[in-house]
Amino acid sequence: MNAQLDISQNKALLWLMAIACGLCAGANYYCQPLIHSIQQYFNMPESQVALTVTFAQVSYAVGLLFIVPMGDIVNKIKFIPWLMFCTAIGLLLCAFAVNLPMLWIGTIITGLFSVAAQVLIPLATMAVKPEKTGEVVGFLMSGLLVGLLLSTSLAGLLSNLFNWKLIYFVSAGLMLLLAFLLKSRLPHVPTFKMSYGKIFQSMAVLLKEERRLVYRAVIGGFAFAAMSTLFSTIAVLLTSEPFKLPDVLVGVVTLIGVFGALSTAQIGKIADRGHTAILTWIGVSIMLLSWGLLYLGGTYLISYILGYGLINLGLATIHSSNQNIIFRLRPDAKSRINSIYMTAYFTGGACGSALGVYAWHHGGWSMTCMVGLTLVAGSALFALLDHIYINKTQTI
Repeated sequence: MNAQLDISQNKALLWLMAIACGLCAGANYYCQPLIHSIQQYFNMPESQVALTVTFAQVSYAVGLLFIVPMGDIVNKIKFIPWLMFCTAIGLLLCAFAVNLPMLWIGTIITGLFSVAAQVLIPLATMAVKPEKTGEVVGFLMSGLLVGLLLSTSLAGLLSNLFNWKLIYFVSAGLMLLLAFLLKSRLPHVPTFKMSYGKIFQSMAVLLKEERRLVYRAVIGGFAFAAMSTLFSTIAVLLTSEPFKLPDVLVGVVTLIGVFGALSTAQIGKIADRGHTAILTWIGVSIMLLSWGLLYLGGTYLISYILGYGLINLGLATIHSSNQNIIFRLRPDAKSRINSIYMTAYFTGGACGSALGVYAWHHGGWSMTCMVGLTLVAGSALFALLDHIYINKTQTI
């Protein structure tokens, strides 16, 4: 970090960056509470409409792998607003969609370029003191997660009051405004001279040399897959018997997750003090417990709400611990490290979404919960492998 550069006390800029992270993340989730409305609008099978969630996750994962690493070699002050502008174009395509394929194209463009948030976060870690890394990353992640959860609530509300397309128009306008504001306020941080091809060679080296990066990426991937299993089925479950909730109430239910998301900054502070291992196990335990409550939530709405709140808290705890660890591995390769980690994270999300849809259509809510529980068990397994690896390296 530049000795003269520390944005940790620039609250206005941090808030602006956190809002941008939230808006970019939320852009990929508007469709979740709207599946039923979109299905009625286009008169297409529900299973096809639900694939929109998977397309969003897959395109985001592609953007993470091929776009985010460029954050180490380009001028971020220009790069981030450009990504947000392209995201706005994708949102407008969704807003003007006249058929389901056009909505899918808009969703894919939005997913590819909304990775701006994952360039913003490494930038922030390069512009703060090392001992503030967890706190600042946690604050931005709070913005990202709150934005994600609020986006589904607002999408449901606007759909209920007006039209399901309105959220895409509003989001596109806000995206353009934030891109303009950030361009004149983002801090300048060093870039590294490296060709685009060399980026991927260096990422292969990182995977080979940094075992903890691999373990933490897989832990995050499994955890987010479990969460995405829930994301992809929330609308179809809550709009079906016995609940039959309208879009707006489906969105309200997702607000429960905000409490877990708001805890991320505090979790980051705890992680800064070196408690990442215990935080990981706490997060895994919370997610396991949440799936038990969610299973009962197929009959009792209050149980579903409690489970939904807890699974968000568990995921936030695991994710904050993971990022605190990986950003300390190679300070000169933070965008590439974040690309590897978040690619695994959202690839897991895409797989979880697809598995959730499959499980719902072939085994109902019981099978969906079994899939979610199994995915959390995957996180637990790799958390154990990470623990064994650390103990082994410390004794050498």
